[in-house]
Amino acid sequence: MSEANFAHPRGDTFEYAGATVELVDASTILAAARVNPVDLVRRADWPEPVRRVEVTVSSVDAAGGPAHVFVARVHAGAAPMTTERMRRIVLGRDPIGLLLSRRIAEGDPVATRIVDGVGTAAAAAYRKLGLDRAGGPAAHRGPAVLADAGVGLQAEVGYEADGDVVRLRAQVPRDEVTPNHLRAFVTLTLQAVAELAGADALRGRRYLFSREAAPPPAPVTTRQVTLDMVGGLAEVVGELRQIAVSFRHPEAMARWGARRPQGLLMYGPPGTGKTMLSRALANEIGADFREIRTPEILDKWLGGSERNIKQIFRDARRYRVPTLILFDEFDSIVSYAGAGGDAASQALNAVAGIFKQEMNDLIEANPNVIVVATTNFPDRVDESLIRSGRFDVKISVPRPDEASRAEIFRKMIQGLVAAHERDGFRMFAGDLDLAALGAASTGMTGADIREVLRRVQMTKAMQDARTGGRAEPISQAELLAAVRALRGRG
Repeated sequence: MSEANFAHPRGDTFEYAGATVELVDASTILAAARVNPVDLVRRADWPEPVRRVEVTVSSVDAAGGPAHVFVARVHAGAAPMTTERMRRIVLGRDPIGLLLSRRIAEGDPVATRIVDGVGTAAAAAYRKLGLDRAGGPAAHRGPAVLADAGVGLQAEVGYEADGDVVRLRAQVPRDEVTPNHLRAFVTLTLQAVAELAGADALRGRRYLFSREAAPPPAPVTTRQVTLDMVGGLAEVVGELRQIAVSFRHPEAMARWGARRPQGLLMYGPPGTGKTMLSRALANEIGADFREIRTPEILDKWLGGSERNIKQIFRDARRYRVPTLILFDEFDSIVSYAGAGGDAASQALNAVAGIFKQEMNDLIEANPNVIVVATTNFPDRVDESLIRSGRFDVKISVPRPDEASRAEIFRKMIQGLVAAHERDGFRMFAGDLDLAALGAASTGMTGADIREVLRRVQMTKAMQDARTGGRAEPISQAELLAAVRALRGRG
């Protein structure tokens, strides 16, 4: 397998309005969207007045059968829609008015539907332009659409009156959807941006539409990790995405009276990435991250551990921004609750009892906080402590299988290439075979695979130092040798 097939994913690159656009692995995006919504745009340099653009691909059970839904939200300012604002729009002096006033004047159904949602101010705008007369465009408005004739894709256009957001939505039956539909929708989204910002505003810019974040310019630390960077744990990542969605959309939760999960237990063998997943979940939510380690709680003095637990939860009840609190190695804090009658067991029982009560109070007092506990030994944790109502979600994080190990290698190597390859320097040879690496690394965890790469990097750095920068790229044989050495703990 060539390096370019995984370290530098191939995308569909095209130009629109002078901008270079890359759509990476559209087929995978459509497949992933069958299970969970996929966000495509994270950060980009948009022209004024556009502040950001969100593009999401998801799946719905429509009346005619399963379908893929494409949604784009183009944010173009934050001022509320007032009568004065509408007057500026009609006169073409408001940023979003550059799009709307021209289209209203032309009788475009897109613009007339957008403006129709703003009440009496819209009526004044119609009168200003003479559109309220019988037979005028306003009297014959049809569905608001932007269309791509090449694939027959139609995107409905709406305006969200609670902010300057133009919303595009298209739906394609699942059995008919192709990567060309996704490309067409991306093009229509950029068309809306160009009309807001001006015909030449996109010229010279570059936009990446991908289900993974653009590769960072520096090595990714655990503080920066996202769920998209996690390899080989598709089901676990899918569950965590659902939790993140519930935190990012409190209005939907409130509408249905739903209580989002505030307690999550992750368990599995050491090195499978439980702590990393916790931080990735915090980043996905946009939450602050607070890690609690055993020494912060357990105290040799009588009553000290209980006071520490109470203080941690007292602070948590005061958090006013989304916050994820991680209790790592949870079993070492509250293990074997109820077992034994010696002083040590009684101390653990007391800590576990305080934790139960504080957890109950936190869920009632502060919905902004999610508590995550990780353990390598779930059997050591009292079941009453992690029952539903305290820890609603329990996720097993297993050792990766062969395909998952290959995916972990791919993600880690891709990250290293993005961080270190510069000015002709090539880090990995073109003979890498991910499937063979996955097969050779039986029984290894993500932490083991990271150690394999660290060892090979270290060897290459030493060769580089001795030869004055003439070390060859890392080869398949060198990676396999490092895998064998680690499995033999050599």
